[in-house]
Amino acid sequence: MSHLSERPEKPVVGVPMPHESASLHVTGTALYTDDLVYRTKDCLHAYPVQVFKAHGKIKSLNTDAAYAVPGVVRVLTIADVPGVNDAGMKHDEPLFPEEVMFHGHAVAWVLGDTLEAARLGAAAVEVELEELPSLITVREAIEAESFHGARPTMIRGDIDEGFANSVHVFEGEFEFKGQEHFYLETHCALAQIDEAGQVFIQSSTQHPSETQEIVAHVLGLHSHEVTVQCLRMGGGFGGKEMQPHGFAAVAALGAKLTGRPVRLRLNRTQDLTMSGKRHGFHASWKIGFDAQGRIQALDATLTADGGWSLDLSEPVLARALCHIDNTYWIPNAHVAGRIAKTNTVSNTAFRGFGGPQGMIVIEDIMGRCAPLLGLDPAELRERNFYAPNQTTPYGQPVGQTDRIGKIWHQTQDNADWAQRQREIAAFNAAHPNTKRALAITNIKFGISFNLTAFNQGGSLVLIYKDGSVLINHGGTEMGQGLHTKMMQVAATTLGIPLHKVRLAPTRTDKVPNTSATAASSGADLNGGAIKNACEQLRARLVQVAATQLGGNASDIRIIDGVATLLGSDKTLDWDTLVHTAYFQRVQLSASGYYRTEGLHWDAKIFQGSPFKYFAYGAAATEVEVDGFTGAYKIRRVDIVHDVGDSLSPLIDIGQVEGGFVQGAGWLTLEDLRWDTSDGPNRGRFLTQAASTYKLPSFSEMPEEFNVTLLEDATEEGAVYGSKAVGEPPLMLAFSVREALRQAAAAFGAEGTSVDLASPATPESVYWAIQAARQGAPSVAAYTTNGHAANGHAVNGNGHNGNGVNGTNGSNGNGSNGHAVTGATALSGV
Repeated sequence: MSHLSERPEKPVVGVPMPHESASLHVTGTALYTDDLVYRTKDCLHAYPVQVFKAHGKIKSLNTDAAYAVPGVVRVLTIADVPGVNDAGMKHDEPLFPEEVMFHGHAVAWVLGDTLEAARLGAAAVEVELEELPSLITVREAIEAESFHGARPTMIRGDIDEGFANSVHVFEGEFEFKGQEHFYLETHCALAQIDEAGQVFIQSSTQHPSETQEIVAHVLGLHSHEVTVQCLRMGGGFGGKEMQPHGFAAVAALGAKLTGRPVRLRLNRTQDLTMSGKRHGFHASWKIGFDAQGRIQALDATLTADGGWSLDLSEPVLARALCHIDNTYWIPNAHVAGRIAKTNTVSNTAFRGFGGPQGMIVIEDIMGRCAPLLGLDPAELRERNFYAPNQTTPYGQPVGQTDRIGKIWHQTQDNADWAQRQREIAAFNAAHPNTKRALAITNIKFGISFNLTAFNQGGSLVLIYKDGSVLINHGGTEMGQGLHTKMMQVAATTLGIPLHKVRLAPTRTDKVPNTSATAASSGADLNGGAIKNACEQLRARLVQVAATQLGGNASDIRIIDGVATLLGSDKTLDWDTLVHTAYFQRVQLSASGYYRTEGLHWDAKIFQGSPFKYFAYGAAATEVEVDGFTGAYKIRRVDIVHDVGDSLSPLIDIGQVEGGFVQGAGWLTLEDLRWDTSDGPNRGRFLTQAASTYKLPSFSEMPEEFNVTLLEDATEEGAVYGSKAVGEPPLMLAFSVREALRQAAAAFGAEGTSVDLASPATPESVYWAIQAARQGAPSVAAYTTNGHAANGHAVNGNGHNGNGVNGTNGSNGNGSNGHAVTGATALSGV
């Protein structure tokens, strides 16, 4: 076992315990950024001047009327920026824009003694705009060829040869929407200036170091003149990785210019209309299978809706391409990616960071094609699992392939798969207007940042004379339990009880140049750094203990706060040991560091090993669907998930449950809508409140929800044998969507292939049911031998077949088949 993964005797990691702030959360005493305002004297309030047009050039900006509003102190405009007028890392996000790029774009900010004064002042600012044409949807952008950023292509093998060797070939399109983060705490920042002119910012940010960097270059300062602290976040989910920087910069600029603290907090409507979301995607694809249903070739183009600026769209797209294989071996692949530029908010990171968008494409393909191949969807998936010594399309060896099948079968066993399938078949036969279905899907998610440089973490651990320990690390707490795990890692490494350890808020003047708490890497990176610092301290202390106990340092063990000498009954308690070390002038602080080894990635050729390891999981979901309305409920979910050797089992199970429900929300409920008309409100975000944007609630929770963490699953390359847990569980929710697809198909004839929209709202499920009843197939299908796959002729009416918008096409030769618009029936391709 590796040194990094090995656990000592009586470790604190692996012990189930509640979140370190759980009692504060439930009693309402946990402080968040905006709570600090009420402890801050003479605070100003910032309010945005928004322009409610989708696109246009600013011809004039008149602030005179705002200053006439009682309580208005300052209006911030582009003329006030002493440094760089940009809030993004790609230098394409002007903090104060001269061109409005989306409906609700903020072009100036008003500072007032009260929030109401600032609001009235913002309403008084006059903006003259020259309106310009706008692109709202990804399809509009594709048609207009409006793209920005990199356009990567992932290639493996020879797809022409792969299709030539395919017996069954299918092609189709798939467009799916994004997702609003809807964290409980909206974007917020509080900026202050000290007597030396240094800037201190409290920010609800997942990336304090980058917030620091952006604020510094907006103000024309060096980074050491700016300190950013993140006390905790009321949710983040990726939405606070890049997006907080501009808001923090506005607050800091206001504080710099007025000399007073400035608070900026978006209300819910502002947060929904001004901040980015999960990228929606459009995918076009063509896939080939052999006679046994094994994938031979995949040709796909993924188009991400980036919104008006790049933000994190390039790495999101890269991860989508890297995850289109999911757990399936694809010997020949050509997958192209591009980013649509639209006049909507700039889309950003969201839990899974492109991984879900890539994986849903292949899962949608498998779900649509399985009936056409005459295979049960679970069987088709299992036939295509990775085998040992195989590599991903981008060239990374797939390790621990045995876990794919192990988790799959354990999930089926836990779900009583065979018996329930029989029960569902009997139920469906007896209920013509209500159908049930049980579907299983699995995941393979790469852990590490695609950008290799981000795979590093730091820490600062302090031991005080009384034996108490204070730890600092670069990760941020957004409710996911990272701080809890870090305290457990520190206590385990030092060999002391957990109550001896306290954790300080994340600050850039304690741990510099940190990476975002993202990519599910928070525990890996910061845990490695804390373990490193604690090992330095422990090494110093065992030397002291050795001299006190009369032995060699290598024979000293510190367990549960007591140092012992092997082969002796002599002991030394922790507090005495630390006190003794202080008087021997032993350093009791250490800076820790960790970098993920074994990574390499060439973004130009899209090849390498960008991930340290893969996290695996599987979920079996049963649903019941009403044939009259499309309404449904989730009856039962069984999950087996791989977290390695869990650092904190209660935290990890909570993450699995929460991730699954959030994924189910994305796939079934959360329906982002914009005004796409040519009217005066074109580009307006329509679902801008909880009343119009449906979030998962208790009513959407499974009636029975079983989560099992994979046992005997030590990960040799990670801290104390654990694996990341933040993002992977979200994709287990694919099983919900696939169960809905199968339930809708059950309303049609056996072998019906269903095209299901995403999100699969009840309305969408109803239309899928109607299509199934009418027998309309969902994809274009053809074969290399001239016979339509599974009897489906493409764009032609096979003998005795049903033509759907088709014409006679005898070359399709699809006896008892269905014609499908969208491709030409091929004869001996």
